[in-house]
Amino acid sequence: MALPEPATAHPHPHLHALVEAARERGPLPLAIAYPCDRNSLESARAAARAGLAQPILVGPRARIAAAAAEADVDLGALRLHETADDPVAAAAAAAALCRDGQAQALMKGSLHSDELLAAALAREAGLRGVRRASHVFVLDVPGMDRPLLISDCVVNIAPTLVDKRDIAQNAIELAQALGIARPRVAVLSAVETVNPAIPGTIDAAALCKMADRGQIRGGVLDGPLAFDNAISAQSARNKGIVSEVAGRPDLLLVPSLEAGNMVYKQLVYMAGAECAGLVLGLRVPVVLTSRSDSVASRIASCALAVLMGAAAAPLEQAA
Repeated sequence: MALPEPATAHPHPHLHALVEAARERGPLPLAIAYPCDRNSLESARAAARAGLAQPILVGPRARIAAAAAEADVDLGALRLHETADDPVAAAAAAAALCRDGQAQALMKGSLHSDELLAAALAREAGLRGVRRASHVFVLDVPGMDRPLLISDCVVNIAPTLVDKRDIAQNAIELAQALGIARPRVAVLSAVETVNPAIPGTIDAAALCKMADRGQIRGGVLDGPLAFDNAISAQSARNKGIVSEVAGRPDLLLVPSLEAGNMVYKQLVYMAGAECAGLVLGLRVPVVLTSRSDSVASRIASCALAVLMGAAAAPLEQAA
């Protein structure tokens, strides 16, 4: 007798688990700036259907309606906040909705990332926080028993030591919002020893001491670590590295945008990873999608915004 095939496991279980956890928190009012293409509207519909978001489409009605017809999306089920047919104006209006409390997260539609970030960081938007804004990816890498966070691969091109402190703190707080109580942070460079000729190794050592002194809180930092001994426990043993972090990191802190961008894209395109991401350091999380992102990736990014918002709410109430 032919037996039934076993059920196929979810291809990216860690992101799937985060989506399920976010679904229990209820939908988050989400301002989507200039959603004038098929991908943006399909993502808005999917996030609403998943119970993650109450989308607010911010942009020109005629252009959004044309994109909705192409995507077969019913605009009657979604709220629309009309603006002029200008992505900059739509981004500013979406940021204002967040400032005024009508939305609790901001999402990129079919405009450039720098247009959305410029609107969010503008002084009149009122969304700036006390730290530098930075981006964090959460990757579901096949073969890994946990999600892997990487920062910053998108926003800060050549961060200073002070910038890296903020990048690390933002990422640690996201990790905690995802349920990682004390995230292990590998501060990456080309080598695992301090070398004055490689500035990233100096910054890595300084960041670890800053964590010892309470200038970075909530995580366990070690570095400099090369990628091999950060990821592989065997490689760390071969190098004689004794560390809580080496071989089992929750978060990779990269020395520059160039290095981080190459690492995350290699994991996606060569290792089959799926990723989600947020911009943090503002009063609301920002979902900064790419045109190449899958709908699953966009949904997972919305889930991160829900979980981050839920973690921040008790702090705001206490304040």
